[in-house]
Amino acid sequence: MFTSLRPARRSDALDSDDALDTEPADEPEEPLRVGLRDLLRVTRGHRKAIAVALVFSLIAAGLGLAQPMLATKTIQEFSGGRPYLTLAVLLGVLFVVEAVVAGVASYSLERSSEGLVLGLRLRIIDKLLRLPMRRYESQRLGDSLSRTTSDTTMLRDSLAYDLSEVVVGLFVVVGGVAMMVWLDAALFLIVLAIVGVIGGLTLLLLAGIRKAVEDAQDSLGGMSADLERALSAIRTVRVMRAEDRERERIGQLARQAYQQNLQAAKRDAVIGPMMTLAMHGSMMVVLVIGGIRVASGEGSLADLVGFLLYITYISAPIANMFDVMATVQRGLAALQRIEEVTQLPGEADSTPATAPAAGPAAVPTAEGTTPAVEFREVTFSYDADRPVLRQVSFTAPRHTHVALVGPSGAGKSTLFALLARFYDADEGQILLDGIDITRQMSIDECRSKMSLVEQTAPVMHGTLRDNITYACPEATDEQIQRVVELASLNDLVRRLPEGLDTAVGEHGDMLSGGERQRIAIARALLPQPSLLLLDEPTSQLDAANEEALTRAIAQISRECTLLVIAHRASTIRAADTVIALDNGRVTDTGTPEEITARRAFAFD
Repeated sequence: MFTSLRPARRSDALDSDDALDTEPADEPEEPLRVGLRDLLRVTRGHRKAIAVALVFSLIAAGLGLAQPMLATKTIQEFSGGRPYLTLAVLLGVLFVVEAVVAGVASYSLERSSEGLVLGLRLRIIDKLLRLPMRRYESQRLGDSLSRTTSDTTMLRDSLAYDLSEVVVGLFVVVGGVAMMVWLDAALFLIVLAIVGVIGGLTLLLLAGIRKAVEDAQDSLGGMSADLERALSAIRTVRVMRAEDRERERIGQLARQAYQQNLQAAKRDAVIGPMMTLAMHGSMMVVLVIGGIRVASGEGSLADLVGFLLYITYISAPIANMFDVMATVQRGLAALQRIEEVTQLPGEADSTPATAPAAGPAAVPTAEGTTPAVEFREVTFSYDADRPVLRQVSFTAPRHTHVALVGPSGAGKSTLFALLARFYDADEGQILLDGIDITRQMSIDECRSKMSLVEQTAPVMHGTLRDNITYACPEATDEQIQRVVELASLNDLVRRLPEGLDTAVGEHGDMLSGGERQRIAIARALLPQPSLLLLDEPTSQLDAANEEALTRAIAQISRECTLLVIAHRASTIRAADTVIALDNGRVTDTGTPEEITARRAFAFD
């Protein structure tokens, strides 16, 4: 797998024998719980736009509040035989203006909501690209994707839209209630009693919605993770005839999400009808009692009509506010999952403010120059109880080719992980050009000096050119052609219908394993690093391409320092120095001939 190590290019986890043999240590974490204050905090940066939308919404609400009173006045004028046409026209104008202003408010809120979701998604994406390496080993990819897409969409309605519903709804309800009290206080008390009782029962139904939604989103995240795992290994799934097992296992998570969403939906479904019952019941009671009072001469028909219009007008905001309470519970559940990602500590990307002493200076090589790479008594473990490296010390002179050999799990790939600052050593020092990479060098500075090709080299979606220039998008055609030749990709470029601009398919599925590996090598060479790390670069190459790459490596080593994890005899014999590791320790160092003579290595 290749990882660009240039500044602002973050790396994926290593697929190494020794990394896979160990589990990352679980870090104790305080349980995260979000509340309404956190929900409001998310609106930062969009509050001006939301405020403008709220102003338009309040204007529309004010125009709406004036309509029942204007209708009451029109009826009074008509009943009294007085001119009413002007009032009727004004009422019509209010209808039109309210509709236009409400449309502007709705668009403003939609735009604000989309901006909020965009900001959240960018935060999650940035965080997912900058997590410490241990997180990638424990985080499920599908669940992370679910938090980026599904959870942010669910949160959308609980931000700008719900905020508007609450503010405008309160304004309308308070204004409507004031007008109802002014028209008939006795009828208002009857309405208040009915709505209060049914509203209280509705609030009890809101309990449990957030928990049900959290569980459902967790199940959907697990489903996405398992589906991504199955699809990424679809050839194995097919050959092993595991389609039915995968469908059942993934389907079980989908059914869990269905049941949990159903629990939330049951409570949601009751809220609307309950509020409709409250408002319709109120209107029927008011109509009967008010009608009796009008018939007996104790009240006017115009006041009764106005009162009923105000009930109608405030019924929607009241029902919406109860819906908002349910939506907010869903939003809090979504925000909980989002914040679990965004609140994770990112990978440190700077030199400590006060760097401790770097220790003694780098030991010069026989040629009198500072080594390109030096390990000093380095100890490291993924798990505290299982050290992977034990007091490892060695040097790699500049512009030399060093081969790292040893059995699987010996710690070879972990050396690369420490050099690239995917992890930091527990003890000891690692120096690049005489500088301590942990104490005296930022992560970006460290990675800017090197490129890495891992054994399972990924190919990104896009063209061949996109893949080769991944670390250097500004590369010229001459620079690209140079690395194409070094990595023996000329034949592939000539064979593809569009040459370098041919799409290579998802994960490079149109290419062979050897072609993908050579693309990764070309990609690593393009930035012209001073240190090149190669993990089994010839493992998927045929004899002809292996020989060509061996010649290329000899040429590359004149331009930069090469550290190569090797098993094949041809790769090892091409090295200037061989460092043998076993059980996390350096057991021997020398030329290929010396190592072979002393240890009788059986090279592949």
